[in-house]
Amino acid sequence: MQTRRVATDGLTQSVLEAGDGPLVLLIHGFPELRISWQAQVEALAGAGWHAVAPDMRGYGGTDKPKGVAQHTLLHLVGDMVDLVRALGHETCVVVGHDWGAPVAWHCALMRPDMFRAVAGLSVPFQPRRPNGPPIPAMKAISKRAGLGDLYIVRFQEPDAHRPMEADPATALRRMFWAYDGATDAADRHTGFLTPGVDMLDSISDQAVLPPWMDEDHFRQYVSAFAAGGFEGPLDWYRALDLNWSLTAWLQDRRITVPSLFIVGQNDPVRHYAGAHEKGLGDWLTDLRGQYEIEGAGHWIQQERPEAVNRLLLDFLAGL
Repeated sequence: MQTRRVATDGLTQSVLEAGDGPLVLLIHGFPELRISWQAQVEALAGAGWHAVAPDMRGYGGTDKPKGVAQHTLLHLVGDMVDLVRALGHETCVVVGHDWGAPVAWHCALMRPDMFRAVAGLSVPFQPRRPNGPPIPAMKAISKRAGLGDLYIVRFQEPDAHRPMEADPATALRRMFWAYDGATDAADRHTGFLTPGVDMLDSISDQAVLPPWMDEDHFRQYVSAFAAGGFEGPLDWYRALDLNWSLTAWLQDRRITVPSLFIVGQNDPVRHYAGAHEKGLGDWLTDLRGQYEIEGAGHWIQQERPEAVNRLLLDFLAGL
């Protein structure tokens, strides 16, 4: 595996890559980096694929444009289109985890000519709501259920990144622990916050690193977020309503390329996104597999690399 910087249209992206052959792009989520895909880059390259995992816009060694309006889905999909071209390919398979999953789904939705197959991990495809932007809807649902604010709603606050930047190591350790499948069910995060309590304070200060995260791997995360901050990553969340206003042209459009979905049995994201798993076949017209990995949590490709690699390789072999 090697790391290099690739100049694309208006953005220089830092990528981890290995192998020769057809291209597979691996898109990380929050709060992750290209290194979240190390096991997959190695396995895919060994199977004859050109595997590339970029630090996404606002993260790690990739450029960090300022402002919410610079972090829309149109920018994120566009970055991947530009990266495919800059790597010397015309088509690719795209795989996304966490926030990277919506980016991957929309790559396939917007540019099926380039993204010839798609796999999403942890976060199912969620079609555009026809009756209004998502943040007011999230607030209304939380209020009716009496659950408190979903953390995504709290992330809309312009200073929501400040507590994370005050102590990146503590922030990262708590978030990784609270969404990990090995953490006791009573300690795993539900995604909902009581009034006056922020995301980090809602997680026990007894949090430790998950069993798959060694100290050297963790230091790479801490170093990257200490240098680059959390503002850009949270701007992805703050652009949700803007995304809705920009994507009316995608209303009712379906993903027609071959697709795959993988989720951890104990993934806390299922508390608020899991309902969309049931209807995936209605929106993914060539859904070739939908798998739940027993005992896994949210960081699925790092918690269960062998299982994820096997499913991805089987999917790729069938294309």
